[in-house]
Amino acid sequence: MTLQEYFADKERGAKAKFAEDLGITRTWLSLLIAHSVLPSAELAVRIEKLTKKKVKRSELRYDLFGE
Repeated sequence: MTLQEYFADKERGAKAKFAEDLGITRTWLSLLIAHSVLPSAELAVRIEKLTKKKVKRSELRYDLFGE
């Protein structure tokens, strides 16, 4: 699942809360969702944990965590 798919059915404000929980800006989260930037390895792991493994670290950073 991608981040875009993850947020497809979330309530308004979910992205802002998610970004806050990760300690990043909403702008940075938007860039991650749009695949304009790649998360660091640490951030990819934190995203995986926060989404309860719905968004896998290997989806975010295949080059580092690909199987």
